[in-house]
Amino acid sequence: MTKHSALREPRESEMSLAQLRGDCARMAPHWVVPAAAKPAPVPPSLIHGVVVPAASARLVGTMSVYGD
Repeated sequence: MTKHSALREPRESEMSLAQLRGDCARMAPHWVVPAAAKPAPVPPSLIHGVVVPAASARLVGTMSVYGD
């Protein structure tokens, strides 16, 4: 049974975090993300089938700021 040493020589294929960040920074301009089209607003008259329980509506109605 062989024991492996915790210390080892870094392999050539391993790179430092600084090298990886540099590579990413150089590649970033090549990754162009197209602007996403914003969905058109939907008029309330077209929204059907949404049911909110009265207790939930009261709870939200009593909040001073959404997320309390």
